[in-house]
Amino acid sequence: MTSESPEARRRRREQLRDFLRTCRARLTPGDVGMATAGRRRTPGLRREEVAVLAGVGVSWYTWLEQGRDINVSAEVLDAIGRALRLTEPERAHLYLLSGLNPPRPGGQPGVPVGPELRRLLEAWAPRPAILRDRYWNLLAINDATRDVFGYDDTDHNCLISFFTNARYRGMHVEWASVAPAVVAAFRANAAHHPDDPEYSRLVDDLSAVSPEFAELWALHQVGVPGQTVKAVRHPEAGELFFDVTTLEVTDHPDWYLELYNPRPGVEGRPVRSEVASPA
Repeated sequence: MTSESPEARRRRREQLRDFLRTCRARLTPGDVGMATAGRRRTPGLRREEVAVLAGVGVSWYTWLEQGRDINVSAEVLDAIGRALRLTEPERAHLYLLSGLNPPRPGGQPGVPVGPELRRLLEAWAPRPAILRDRYWNLLAINDATRDVFGYDDTDHNCLISFFTNARYRGMHVEWASVAPAVVAAFRANAAHHPDDPEYSRLVDDLSAVSPEFAELWALHQVGVPGQTVKAVRHPEAGELFFDVTTLEVTDHPDWYLELYNPRPGVEGRPVRSEVASPA
């Protein structure tokens, strides 16, 4: 986290104290599988019970709840979060109040795309729209994406299609110039999840079928473009240019909505295309 003033640090510790006390008070020993012994003067778990559940020292946990200036680790905060039955938003809040950056949330594989998002994709037509996950897997696309970018039912991942879909490659203006930026953006995404084997599997599988990708991946270039322009050469409509905006889906961690909006007044003019993802 960024540096903070002594006053801001004091307020943060006060909030940490109140947050932990509140979370502890809402649980009973029965909620966490512990036996109740004797009468309890106050509701909720005792500090020593939370310490036992989290596998930390009672004194250390007491100091943490008191807001003292002590060192904490992500592993210990995760253990406390499990002991207090914290939700994912509460766990992230605990990290922030403890002075650490919360871990990036992980997506839930296999979660179906709801009707609301599908309606949004279709409502964006006749402009292309794509919903993808953090691995650049295609979760949903609208018909305009198929027509404009050449996707079909065999396309399941933006990165793989960028290197292996011959129709897509043929339509993409200055494909060779764009490819390094695509690989650099994917490497930047993967760097946020160093322990996720899915990235390595995807890289290995694509390297085996695309020497071009393997060569670019070996360069270790990293780059994350922001708002971008995409240019395609459609066999019927000619050259098309789109402003690309990528939005995070707040209630589905690591889902991203890519919206393509035609650029006014640039038809027929050469554009050097750069991308945030290859979709």
